Amino acid sequence: MKGDDATSGDRGSGEATGALAGGASAGVGPVGADAETVGAVDSERLARVALTRVIEPGDERGGRWLRTHGAVELMRRLTSPEDPDDPLTGASTARLATYRRRAAAADPEQDLAALADAGGRFVCPGDSEWPGQLDDLGDARPVGLWLRGPADLRIWALRSVAVVGARACTPYGAHMGAGLGAGLAEKGWVVVSGAAAGVDGAAHRGALAAGGATIAVLASGVDVVYPRGHTELIGRIAEQGALVAELPPGDHPTPSRFILRNRVIAALTRGTVVVEAAYRSGSLATARTAQRLGRHTIGVPGPATSGLSAGVHELLRGEAVLVTDAAEIVELVGEMGELAPARHGPVLPRDLLGPATARVLDALPGHGEAPVRAIARDAATTEDEALNRLYELHSLGFVEREGDRWRLTSSALRLPGARRGGA
Repeated sequence: MKGDDATSGDRGSGEATGALAGGASAGVGPVGADAETVGAVDSERLARVALTRVIEPGDERGGRWLRTHGAVELMRRLTSPEDPDDPLTGASTARLATYRRRAAAADPEQDLAALADAGGRFVCPGDSEWPGQLDDLGDARPVGLWLRGPADLRIWALRSVAVVGARACTPYGAHMGAGLGAGLAEKGWVVVSGAAAGVDGAAHRGALAAGGATIAVLASGVDVVYPRGHTELIGRIAEQGALVAELPPGDHPTPSRFILRNRVIAALTRGTVVVEAAYRSGSLATARTAQRLGRHTIGVPGPATSGLSAGVHELLRGEAVLVTDAAEIVELVGEMGELAPARHGPVLPRDLLGPATARVLDALPGHGEAPVRAIARDAATTEDEALNRLYELHSLGFVEREGDRWRLTSSALRLPGARRGGA
């Protein structure tokens, strides 16, 4: 591992490098591993903790450096004088200076201690709890994830669906978000969303109300409650499910961090369901990322006149699949045989008649009576056949006989689809 070099040479100015060299309290190494291996693992973990203070979510330049050099070596380079023969490339002098200032100020030991006090933990690639599907993000993959809650993130994410939508949603959007959250939870699926106002919060609440599992991916540190109105909701998720964040403890959300957070929601789950979204909604970014990653992209239709459904309808005109309930979502993202029930309208008594009998029934006038001859003519059949069908209809309560003439019963006239016109 290149990170082994962190214990030699010029360590630079910053407390982070000293912590990396020691490796104490950085985490637990592999069972049965020797001290050197454990030290390398712990140093890698500490370096990644520090880098969450340095590299912004979704920063592909930083992700490329991390992939190329490893976490420990990257931190060494950022906290040491630049090697003119082997510089970090792809960033301007001013931008690189920003990385260096952040690296010098990082204190991974303090961040780990702060999160431990809040009942949290840090996971990174190589850990048993790391969800491998996040690797699909390439260089935009998170450096690591800060977690709060009892859920095992990797296990829960294996059978999860994202439900996202507008913050300023309509009552319809809130109703659908809650209904889908509850329906998915009842079918054993984990509901993933962003804990935001509107559809996100409704989906989380629906899952919790159904006694189900839910994960909130935050655009802040896992110890920061945003929005404030969701203090109780976020607390319940931390107690029963999982709070997930790329940002270290104490960091606050910004507009760009909300957008970048969405790529984690898309990558973590099997599919993304958008309930309500205007043309410029961040929920559409989540859906399009899911699409690029080969995940299912799913939309819930709304009124054609609603601006909050315009973005969803645009998705549905493309690659997204229309759904109306949890069963239809599971049919898309679930295993073979997890099918939604067949949908059809009500079965009417007339639907059970054979074609020839139905033609005779149609030949009777809506009002008044008719002789067999006229009925047979209008039904394009013989009088004997018409009479046979009329007695069948009589036994079923559709018609009655008056002398040598026939008419519809009053109950038949009240049936849906009955003829209302004259003879």
